[in-house]
Amino acid sequence: MKPEVTTVMHGYVGTLFGSILPNLNSEYSMGDTGLMAMSFMMMAQEFDRAAEIRLQENEDMRALFAHAAEEIDNEPLAKRLREAASGADASLRVSALTKANDELKALLIELHEYVEASSAKWAPELEMRIWSVLCAGVERRKLDFPKLF
Repeated sequence: MKPEVTTVMHGYVGTLFGSILPNLNSEYSMGDTGLMAMSFMMMAQEFDRAAEIRLQENEDMRALFAHAAEEIDNEPLAKRLREAASGADASLRVSALTKANDELKALLIELHEYVEASSAKWAPELEMRIWSVLCAGVERRKLDFPKLF
């Protein structure tokens, strides 16, 4: 038997809500137990999608950087954008994807600051592309809160 993490976590949630919580007498303990159960539900959800989210965000940022490198008028920044755009994720381990994601986001922040300060013709369209990448990331990371009762 190979238990999946999400299955185990959902099992914990069922035990906490179905067996333990109804038998507690202290409101404090009941609150803690409910919080633990909700945390398990969120951890199961994040475990299942963590690699996909990071991989997609990394791809989105690299595509944005490839486009931005051709638009901006700052050659040192454009060079770094081209280098980042030509990169690839070498591992699907969440820790490796997160490290790459953090590095790409630092460059995205730098690019965004540069674009916001620019009055060039290309700046408004590029800023909209940046916001699109950021908003897509927020949407991907939303947690679904299932109805329990």
